[in-house]
Amino acid sequence: MNTSAIRVIYKYEMLRAWETLLQSFVSPVLSTSLYFVVFGSAIGSRIEQVEGVPYGVFIVPGLMMLALLTQSISNASFGIYFPKFTGTIYEVMSAPVSFLEILLGYVGAAATKSLIIGLIILVTAGFFVPLEIAHPLWMTGFLILTCISFSLFGFIIGLWADNFEKLQLIPLLVITPLVFLGGSFYSVSMLPPAWQQVTMFNPVVYLISGFRWSFFEVSDVSVGLSLLMVLVFLSACLLIVWWMFKTGYRLRQ
Repeated sequence: MNTSAIRVIYKYEMLRAWETLLQSFVSPVLSTSLYFVVFGSAIGSRIEQVEGVPYGVFIVPGLMMLALLTQSISNASFGIYFPKFTGTIYEVMSAPVSFLEILLGYVGAAATKSLIIGLIILVTAGFFVPLEIAHPLWMTGFLILTCISFSLFGFIIGLWADNFEKLQLIPLLVITPLVFLGGSFYSVSMLPPAWQQVTMFNPVVYLISGFRWSFFEVSDVSVGLSLLMVLVFLSACLLIVWWMFKTGYRLRQ
């Protein structure tokens, strides 16, 4: 294992984040704070509780997931796409660096940045609502797995995209709607029975449900099923990335 190569890629990606501090960290936190003001205060004053949890507190896991998913995908996709765009990715691939080492460097940095954002949002939420975490270890586990899984997914998007428009296509048209329709701001049990069944086909439901359970012991599906779905998604992303590097998909052009 070439740890020096991993460290160089990781440090470079992290330094890029610190150089764009406003965009990388401050902007997501400000956006989340606005969600708390609008949903937590304005709507929360009309909805007292959801499944025994005050509405302002109930939306915290959903808001964190919204930020984590979008930031993980954005960080990882841009991190690998920009070297493709400039041509420097060929220098990395011609160096004595394996597929796994490249993956650990880029995805590790993207997941770290997303994890920092998630923790900052968690601290920020404490200023708006009284927040208690029932299962801190489970919460940390879901947090880390989500960051890694969707950083891998963003890495796939970055390899697939051949222009900046495609880089934003899936996050804007697929991921964001799935998060909003995945129970970020409501419980699936509040929907009509027919729509509850349809919602179960949304993979984001399982992420948010398991994460919310770690906070309040309240979930739309069992925590075991949520964890299984995250691991299946993680494994699928790893398999796709391995195939892309093995075949040189969008890397040998």
